[in-house]
Amino acid sequence: MEYKIAVVKGDGIGPDIVDQAILVLDKIGEKYGHKFNYTEVLAGGAALDAVGVPLPEETVKVCKDSDAVFLGAVGGPKWDVLPGNIRPEKALLGLRSELGLFANIRPAMMYKELADACPLKPEILGEEGLDLVVVRELTGGVYFGDRGTNQTENGLEAYDTMAYSEGEIRRIAKVAFDIAMKRDKKLTSVDKANILDTSRLWRKVVEEVAKDYPEVELNHLYVDNTAMQLVINPKQFDVILTENMFGDILSDEASMITGSIGMLPSASLGSSKLGMYEPIHGSAPDIAGMDKANPIATIISAAMMLRYSFDLEKEAESVEKAVEAVLAEGYRTGDIMSKGKKLVGTKEIGQKICEAIN
Repeated sequence: MEYKIAVVKGDGIGPDIVDQAILVLDKIGEKYGHKFNYTEVLAGGAALDAVGVPLPEETVKVCKDSDAVFLGAVGGPKWDVLPGNIRPEKALLGLRSELGLFANIRPAMMYKELADACPLKPEILGEEGLDLVVVRELTGGVYFGDRGTNQTENGLEAYDTMAYSEGEIRRIAKVAFDIAMKRDKKLTSVDKANILDTSRLWRKVVEEVAKDYPEVELNHLYVDNTAMQLVINPKQFDVILTENMFGDILSDEASMITGSIGMLPSASLGSSKLGMYEPIHGSAPDIAGMDKANPIATIISAAMMLRYSFDLEKEAESVEKAVEAVLAEGYRTGDIMSKGKKLVGTKEIGQKICEAIN
């Protein structure tokens, strides 16, 4: 089989980590008889520097014509002085909107080999460690609402609007319940229904959807309590369903519990097989090109692409097992390094994972 992949290497460490993931994909193709055809396109700061906009029309066109989009990272201090409407991050929002990607799947799993990198006490996680999934709504809420800045008698006043429709909530809730059905059948819906009208509607619609999934245990938590519970008792969670901004924050918190934000992948999905796959971390320009970045989150994102967009479950598992094997052998990048382990760079750990696939 042949698959078309639009590749957005992006900014900072983006090219470093994407290159390693592509090597892993090519190894999978070689082993299982697939061919992955890559088309590299610009987005984010790299696109701003080259053509003056964060998301060129050609990039959108190529992405829509592909079977999947694979992305490294965008943004960096270099472009922080730009107005909000042309910042690199607008490329991500634009791609999600143009491709109809409303569901962001962010698994947070603690590899037993990285237990010593977890900032929580061992007795909190226990032997089971951490294995949860954050399902984040991706194209609504405050990130996509009306915004602006006005001059008032008290000086400048800025506003950002959070809005959700029943349809937006219903479709993301179904995604989360479907995932829960394949796991431990336990779903926590996170909102701020004691304060926000959007959250009260969110809770109402989620409860309606829950009627179609009687096997799934549903409970509700306020977002501030969820942030606390992730630190006190993260084992209580299986699937967390929440809106855009809450999910952005909570998934980053969950990532640090696993030991490093460099370990967490993500998939952004819509109603078709076309999805966008990326690590959840930023562009880390301070270590770009220095062979220091951890490519594992990007490599696991590639495994998610194999699973969700290409229906290649066996191949996805092969990548994930290779990552586990390399960690078990003691190889570590700097962000997950601990005493007695073997410190390696971006390229070497990528090569080790390729070797483990064989």
